[in-house]
Amino acid sequence: LKGTFYPLTGMSKDVQQKLIDDHFLFKEGDRFLQAANACRFWPSGRGIYHNDNKTFLVWCNEEDHLRLISMQMGGDLGEVYRRLVTAVNDIEKRIPFSHHDRLGFLTFCPTNLGTTVRASVHIKVPKLAANKAKLEEVAAKYNLQVRGTRGEHTEAEGGIYDISN
Repeated sequence: LKGTFYPLTGMSKDVQQKLIDDHFLFKEGDRFLQAANACRFWPSGRGIYHNDNKTFLVWCNEEDHLRLISMQMGGDLGEVYRRLVTAVNDIEKRIPFSHHDRLGFLTFCPTNLGTTVRASVHIKVPKLAANKAKLEEVAAKYNLQVRGTRGEHTEAEGGIYDISN
């Protein structure tokens, strides 16, 4: 998991563009996060870490204190999950996560309480993409969320969607 941390404060335009090109850089919060005071003192105290292989990221103080992301191309979900579990266990040895007996792990947004795990895949679904109503119907049937590949409140690019629990 060896890698590099990039603080948002003082980030060069070249580094910023590289992180945008890699789809790693998070944006300042939307109007909902701003209304909830989640974006105070932006960009101070915020940054992004990624390992050398660019398969593991940590967003620091984006919405939550930490957002851990394990990802890779292909279909080896076991490897993605093992990497995430290893990282979570290593971090929790040093920094305990806030946990409530009834609510589970605590997060800024109440919709993420509990396990706080959101599993997603970026997948091209051309037939469903051609019929947005059908895509939403299928997603609702299986309690899935459909987003653009650049996160919440973004559009799909090239028929590729982020599908998650």
